[in-house]
This record gives sequence, structure tokens and C-alpha cells, in this order.
Amino acid sequence: MNKILIINTGGTFNKIYNPIKGELQVPVDAKVLENILCYFYGVTYEIKNILHKDSLEMTEEDRKAIVEEINKNNCNKILIVHGTDTIDKTAEFLDKQIKTKIIVLTGAMVPFSIDAIEATANFSLALTSLMLGDKNGIFIAIHGLIAPYQKIYKNRIKGRFELKKE
Repeated sequence: MNKILIINTGGTFNKIYNPIKGELQVPVDAKVLENILCYFYGVTYEIKNILHKDSLEMTEEDRKAIVEEINKNNCNKILIVHGTDTIDKTAEFLDKQIKTKIIVLTGAMVPFSIDAIEATANFSLALTSLMLGDKNGIFIAIHGLIAPYQKIYKNRIKGRFELKKE
């Protein structure tokens, strides 16, 4: 099996509580991913931690950094852990820049450190879709859904991702 590149940009998925500051913050490590990946025996992967941000703070320069990381790596399958608030903006940006890879973005609305289930389920869905996928494109895997990024949206009223009605 080909190696999978996992790009960790931060987001709520990774947030931990800082008792000194009294707030959630994005750490600069991949401990959350390592906690999940230890159960994926036989998966070859490489983790790159590149931004450590809430996605609301992401800029076009940050998105360019993601593209650079993807382009300098020879992996054809990429999983991006991203904040849910702007996951669609990053997916659209990537779609304009990269056409020859399979890229799946995922995230979580509740930090792994508070409740590990959502983050683990979303990450597992994304990783499994990459392992089985063979069609280039930009996809989102979250809340039991896997689809091209244009077909999924964050329903902010219900607090979940849904498929767009056509």
C-alpha cells in the first residue's frame, strides 16, 4: 500500500485545555493523531504538523503552505486534519491548485481531548476512504459522510455536516 501523507493544521480536533490561560488552544504536536493511529496496524503514513491554528484564523498564506507541503511530497493520498469552520474554503483553494492527488479533509466540532468519539470517527472515516479511494479530487469525510467538497456543508444551526440538496 502507498504511504499516506497526513497534514495536521490544528483546528478544534486537536485543541486541549490550558489551565493557566483558562482556554482551549491548539498544541504544536500530533499527540491526538498518534493516539488514534496506534490502532491502524499496517497503514504506512507520514505526519506533517504545519499550522497549529483554529481555522477561523487561517489565511491565504496558510493555504499556500498546505499546497506547498502537498507538492513537495510524493504521496498521492493526503489526509488533512482541519478546523470545521473554514474546511470548505481550504478545500476550494486546494481544488484550484491540485488536480493529480486524492485529498480528504476532516475535522471535529468537539476536541478529541473533551470527547474522543467524534474526532476518532471522522479521522477513521477519512483514512479509510483514502485507503480505498482511487479517484483524484478534493473530498470531505465527516459525520458519516464522504463526498466531493462541493456537496457537503456545515449546518451551523444543527451543529453538523450534511449533504447539500441538489
